[in-house]
Amino acid sequence: MTTEAMTAPAASTAPVSAAPSAAYEAYLRGLRRRALTIQAWQIGLIMFFLIVWEIAPRAGWINPMLTSYPSAVAKTLMVMLQDGSLVLHTWTTFSETVIGFSGGMVIGLVCAVALWSSPFLHRVLDPFIVVLNAMPKIALVPIFYIWLGDVASIYAMAIAVSVFVTIIMLYTGFNAIDPDKIKLVQLFGASKWQILRKIVLPASVPSMISTLKVNVGLALVGVVVGEFQAAKAGLGYLITYGSQIFQMNLVMTSIVILAAISSVLFIAIQALETIVLRRSGSPRSAD
Repeated sequence: MTTEAMTAPAASTAPVSAAPSAAYEAYLRGLRRRALTIQAWQIGLIMFFLIVWEIAPRAGWINPMLTSYPSAVAKTLMVMLQDGSLVLHTWTTFSETVIGFSGGMVIGLVCAVALWSSPFLHRVLDPFIVVLNAMPKIALVPIFYIWLGDVASIYAMAIAVSVFVTIIMLYTGFNAIDPDKIKLVQLFGASKWQILRKIVLPASVPSMISTLKVNVGLALVGVVVGEFQAAKAGLGYLITYGSQIFQMNLVMTSIVILAAISSVLFIAIQALETIVLRRSGSPRSAD
């Protein structure tokens, strides 16, 4: 071997990263344009609604005493923000929703696991769960108020509205797991708890996220309905009080704040969905 051959640098074996193709770049630009178009339409629809809502009462198309209008709602928001009532009532409803939502999810998950673990228990309780889920929960408000008082009854309503949907959705998700996977680990001697922890729960992450999205709205409904009964603070209380004294500005302001709370909770769950699905490697449905 010659000296030149010995001293010559070895050929690089590292793969050369290819630049994205023009077609792929065009595809990414199309996705970005589609996302921007959707956001533009969403903002446009909101602006169109606010403009029509502002013009209609002022033009006499509808009675402003019945609907108010955005500028009046904005003034009411500023007044409530200055006197501190906005933070008080918003935080009251928000905290009650989070607690009721969390309680409904925990209780529903435990019950769904119990039903999945015991087919006999599921066959016994299934008709009762379906009936309780179909029953109008508003009928329980006076009962919860008498049993639990004005504060605890609100949490009970939030849990009652969401817990049966949680049980049904999670149990359905558990049963949708590929039975061949469960049979395979059973052949290796896996216990019921190991199957649940290693197979069922990880594969049910998308179902859990979907349940979260459904329950956050149901819990908020339960809290507001509970506040209608005898609450001394909260957005449901403001809606009841405003309707009694014919202050539609107060009612509409409370509804706008409820919409804002719903948006914040939904965005939080979307962020959680992105993090959890990325870590678990679960597929996410395309837009």
